[in-house]
Amino acid sequence: MNGVIALIVAYLVGGIPFGLLIVKLKTGADVRESGSGNIGATNVLRTTGPLAGILTLLLDAAKGWFAVWLADTLTHGDILWMSFTALAVLLGHVFSPYLKFKGGKAVASFLGAFGYLTPLPVAVVTVIFVVVIARTRYLSLGSVSGAILYPFACLIILHPEWPVLAAALAASALILWRHKGNIARIRAGNENILSFGRRS
Repeated sequence: MNGVIALIVAYLVGGIPFGLLIVKLKTGADVRESGSGNIGATNVLRTTGPLAGILTLLLDAAKGWFAVWLADTLTHGDILWMSFTALAVLLGHVFSPYLKFKGGKAVASFLGAFGYLTPLPVAVVTVIFVVVIARTRYLSLGSVSGAILYPFACLIILHPEWPVLAAALAASALILWRHKGNIARIRAGNENILSFGRRS
């Protein structure tokens, strides 16, 4: 029963649209009507500025971390429930019940949730994420690269139990699916590059 509670809470917490709320409080605008229309940290950064973008990133990561911590606490470290809860919080972010089941791309929530569940593999792919962005200035390419490599990092570093590996593969597939438009724009050569200046 505690595992089911953790799953439900994870989905509901994952659905909290921090980016939307932060931009609304800061400017009164709806971030979904600006830039890419996404509620995540990248679009908040581009449309509202670095402070709002960083705050969105931290809060979205925090809800992922909290969800898995809660599952850990309620189920006394049951790896099955923790793994499924990590995935549930991502699904809440992507299919937010507060936004008619629309949402973000789940990268920050992934960092929090799977950072709690598998800290070392997440640290490795975070380094790769940063290196790719530094070399290309494509945030989306960093996210895609990290998502592709994360299950392999889990497998090589942890040799995890099947629930962890299953959640890792599902999370990777979810993030790649949410970035399909970015992948198409990268291939076409017209993807947005990283900029810390707010767009007019």
